[in-house]
Amino acid sequence: MARKYELRRRAERQAQTRRRIVEATVELHNTVGPARTTIGAIAELAGVERLTVYRHFPDQADLSRACVAHFLAVNPPPAAGEWLDIADPAQRLRAGLAASYAYYRGNEPGMAVILRDRETGLPVGAGFVAYQETARDAIAAAWPAQPQVAAVIGHALDFQAWRSLAVRQGLDDSAIVELMVELVEAATRRSRAHPT
Repeated sequence: MARKYELRRRAERQAQTRRRIVEATVELHNTVGPARTTIGAIAELAGVERLTVYRHFPDQADLSRACVAHFLAVNPPPAAGEWLDIADPAQRLRAGLAASYAYYRGNEPGMAVILRDRETGLPVGAGFVAYQETARDAIAAAWPAQPQVAAVIGHALDFQAWRSLAVRQGLDDSAIVELMVELVEAATRRSRAHPT
């Protein structure tokens, strides 16, 4: 009986250590970015030795997958599929943009450094890029057969476009939503007047 108890306690300690390593990595990825996150910094923040990090995650890809899974579990992106129930295109657009922008605002510093590192060729941020595409497709489904409109919706959902208006220009999210709705409506009118 004592042996089973010890094994269970050891497994619990290992799980706690693994969780601390993952949480430390997520924090570093969201502050300094994946490119500047070192095993030494992870170990220090997690309160473990470097060798312990390697013991739990011998492969960098395993650590990255664990970080993504942890982040998404505690901070899931908006459910774009829910917008499909909104029949009115402008209302669907407003709902999708408002939910996306709220998510961007809540995660802006981390998303900025992760997307910065993605541009250097690091294999990071793929889940977020996939979210933007899913959101675009869900919203654009209200405008069938209008690829120019879908492209403008994609721009409206682009994190860097939002960041330029929100962070650099200081607009609040509701103002950005309305500007982007006007932009999409202009693209819709243009698409109808000049079909390709």
